[in-house]
Amino acid sequence: MKKPAADRILMFLKMRGEATSLLISKELAITKEGARKHLLNLAEEGLIRSVTKSEGVGRPSTYYTLTEKGLSQFPDSHADVTVQILRSVKNLLGENALNLLINDREKNTYERYEKALVKAESLEQRLDVLVKVRSEEGYMAEWIKEGNDYFLIENHCPICAAATECQGFCRAELSNFQNLIGKNYQVERINHILSGGQRCVYKISG
Repeated sequence: MKKPAADRILMFLKMRGEATSLLISKELAITKEGARKHLLNLAEEGLIRSVTKSEGVGRPSTYYTLTEKGLSQFPDSHADVTVQILRSVKNLLGENALNLLINDREKNTYERYEKALVKAESLEQRLDVLVKVRSEEGYMAEWIKEGNDYFLIENHCPICAAATECQGFCRAELSNFQNLIGKNYQVERINHILSGGQRCVYKISG
């Protein structure tokens, strides 16, 4: 069953970060008038906001992006319980115990991904597998290539509350990506949800 247009717009903005009404109309196959109407309604509900950008000659363009309320439509799995557990581990057992927990998760995740990548030889094949696995886990992942560089993009973070409480989770994920992609490439995080970005983006260069 096809999702309502408003829900599709929210999903599109979640995946793209920002977009004009014209692009939304084109990509979602809805009329320009329909797109503008839905965007107006979503803005009135506080789910999106607009920003005007000057792009050289001509009229400035209006871009739409999700607000905090809009982002909350894509929930963080079991956020409250996870944060409570992390705080309890830290308070009762200490910082070292929390680090051991993160390291154990990092190790288990690496082994699971490594198994999934066993038949992937090229970088693009490895990225295909990582995107599939990460998307199944709720990260809404995709990859693109620009010039000689590759970008692994994660449009959602299902462990955002846990990562906010303890950024060791983010460090562990970056470390895993570097090890899984291989020593012939450098992996760096150039956009980070916890730093105010709309999504996490990893640049992979040779």
